Amino acid sequence: MDATAEPGRRDVLIVGAGPSGGWLAAELSAAGLSVTLIDRLQDLQANVFSSAALPQASVDRFGIPERVIAARFSGWQLHGPGTALRHWHSDRCLGAVLDFGALRSWLAERAVDHGARLALGWKAIRWKPSEDGVLLTLTNSRAEHRQLQGRWLVDATGSQRQLIGPCQQPLPEPLVSGVGVEWLLSVSQSQWQSWSDRLSFMLGSDWVPQGYGWIFPMQTPLLKVGVCRLEDNAQAGRAPSLRLGALLNQLLERQGLSDAVVVDRHGGRIESTVGRRECHRLGRLIGLGDAVSTANLLGGEGIRHALLSAELLAPRLLAAVHRDHGRRQHWRQRLLATDPLGTYPGALRRALGWRWQLSGRLARRTWLGLKHPQADRRLERLLQGLERQPAEVLSSLLFDYRFERYGLRALPDLLGFGRGGR
Repeated sequence: MDATAEPGRRDVLIVGAGPSGGWLAAELSAAGLSVTLIDRLQDLQANVFSSAALPQASVDRFGIPERVIAARFSGWQLHGPGTALRHWHSDRCLGAVLDFGALRSWLAERAVDHGARLALGWKAIRWKPSEDGVLLTLTNSRAEHRQLQGRWLVDATGSQRQLIGPCQQPLPEPLVSGVGVEWLLSVSQSQWQSWSDRLSFMLGSDWVPQGYGWIFPMQTPLLKVGVCRLEDNAQAGRAPSLRLGALLNQLLERQGLSDAVVVDRHGGRIESTVGRRECHRLGRLIGLGDAVSTANLLGGEGIRHALLSAELLAPRLLAAVHRDHGRRQHWRQRLLATDPLGTYPGALRRALGWRWQLSGRLARRTWLGLKHPQADRRLERLLQGLERQPAEVLSSLLFDYRFERYGLRALPDLLGFGRGGR
């Protein structure tokens, strides 16, 4: 069935079948709205660039099924700066590494099961307001064009910001970008076992200048290996670019994995502003997930924050559609009835919290400045402060941004305001 050929106006059109778009489509469809979920990919298992590591609390909160989980981890391993190696291990599971393609497929299937229409292989190229709604124009690989009508339109296209991006130029603050490549490797059972129960990161300018590398376990005997570098878009063109492929090959050689079989190669980009002051809505167009900078650059995290943004938008968008239809609303929705979507940016800002913004500043300070021995020494001091802490504390710092574990006096140094940041 071609969802783009069906006549009539849908309540909500969602462009982007990633975590935020898929979750929102399922929530709104389950509530009885007519929803069309659109993605440029023909196959949601393709182009699966994502480190896709979640803390156990998020796995439980969002009900991630076993078929989406590639591996579980109970420890951390940090290589560098230089030859330094640090280990942390817990007696309990700390989280999971997801199969990102399986995650997207599960979310889309869940939405369809609730009644959403799925339109794959279509790219949104423009939109315009129409009477009491929007008109969205799509194109596919055969240069065919279709138009869909909806009451509301959601841009969930990630950092591409295909729809809402052109509406808010220039942004109120520069974007900071993370550009990465990742390879899926097939290794021997013994090699896989040595990386199997932990998340491993390579830190320091001699590993990845202005970034970091990682090795995560997947289903045996697969490993997910990647490198990511941060770029300050305000400084674009002022620093020589380094080839990510060369950095990844160097990482594989140093870790004894250069002979592994490469099963898949993919890459991608995440972009966020630290302050998150960009436009979240333009008329009946609403930004969601990474399109409104929910990706956190400290560890390249996007999935759980994208799911959170969809969780917050769903009841507000439902209330807006019910108001359009003149339906009676539940008391919770009546609280939002004056302007159901007006509280969305503030609610998202509060849910992400002050620690989220602090971590963005720390990411910009740490990764962009990690390009010389002095920065390596500063990073070394920070890591030394964690050596005697349990693995749960490291998880709390990296996933919950609990930087006060260092002590409030250390926060200025973490952000580069103290003597240690000079």
